[in-house]
Amino acid sequence: MESITLKYSPVIQSSQVQLEASKSESNRALIINALSGNLSTLKNLSNARDTQTMLRLLASEESTLDVLDAGTTMRFLTAYSILGDEPRTLTGTERMQQRPIKILAKALKQIGAKIKFLKKDGYPPLKVHPLSSQKKDLISIKGDVSSQFISALLMIAPRLPDGLTLNLLGKIGSRPYIQMTLDMMRLFGISASWTNNTIEIKPQAYSTYDYVVESDWSGASYWYSFVALADQARIKLLGLRQKSLQGDIAIVRIMNQLGVMSTFEEDGVILEKIPEQKSVEIDFSDCPDLAQTVAVVCGVKKIESRFTGLESLRIKETDRIKALKKELKKFSIKLKEGEEGVWEVKSKFEPGQEAVSIHTYEDHRMAMAFAPLCTQQEIIIEDPSVVNKSYPSFWDHVSDAIGG
Repeated sequence: MESITLKYSPVIQSSQVQLEASKSESNRALIINALSGNLSTLKNLSNARDTQTMLRLLASEESTLDVLDAGTTMRFLTAYSILGDEPRTLTGTERMQQRPIKILAKALKQIGAKIKFLKKDGYPPLKVHPLSSQKKDLISIKGDVSSQFISALLMIAPRLPDGLTLNLLGKIGSRPYIQMTLDMMRLFGISASWTNNTIEIKPQAYSTYDYVVESDWSGASYWYSFVALADQARIKLLGLRQKSLQGDIAIVRIMNQLGVMSTFEEDGVILEKIPEQKSVEIDFSDCPDLAQTVAVVCGVKKIESRFTGLESLRIKETDRIKALKKELKKFSIKLKEGEEGVWEVKSKFEPGQEAVSIHTYEDHRMAMAFAPLCTQQEIIIEDPSVVNKSYPSFWDHVSDAIGG
């Protein structure tokens, strides 16, 4: 297997990083634009493989759409396909075929769609038939499932004959991602109301809007980690907004506790080191993609940590809790569940003299979350190309920051 070795680099050179554009924004913008007749201009779309896959499949006239490993693309296109003219089969990688989609399919069936699972009940591949008539305009869906299920339903709602009202049951996870979807829909002319746990969208037409995609706050999180863990570091991240639609801007608040100060300027944000807190409690319900990065920082800095809201990590590109536990253990860091749903980081970390190899589990975030450990010792990242899913230029940027 291909690997990349990151040399021990305690000092991060003062530099500017032009982050990739947000794939979360890009993929929503592409679906919304397709629903409005592709009449809008979308600028600064992400180069991430997930977004490039979405672009390719939206333009495809094939009856079978292979989303590869792109979870967002699978979920958004499943809902989008019920508004098409022909049946579509959606499939993906072996791992994608292990990621559940039954809750979204059930909701679409309640609306009136015909969906058939082709292998295992509740999992891709699946065949989606165009909606012939709408059966229900009020459906209920669990609020703590993937927010992408909810976003997929919301984006097609204005185009449904009777619109759609969603009742979100129980705790709502990743709320900022749902809000991002509604905010972007609003820019494209859609009115929606969100009261308590009910979101209502009347039938209406999308309008055109020239949209510029912001840089990716998820990608920014790894640079916060580099600054937190390095002996010396000052980095400016370009293309980020202080008033962002992205939920992962939560990294600003979280990392302020872990030793990184953020100073916003017109073209981005400057990261600089400050003293960290000795203990933290962090709820990742609204920002689960930050959990791996933060767990590594807390472990290395021996910050007493209690994490909640990690439930969705088990159904991502890999079982991220299992993967985190295994890789952190290589550095004498334990991630363990105390009371149910509460995870604690226990650390006896000391930098080693030998390079440690990190397995990445076909998960881009595992590779990038562990990369900043090179500020402590030499590490080897297995299968480094996994970053192409969301941040193709990551290793080039890392090479510039650590000096080769």
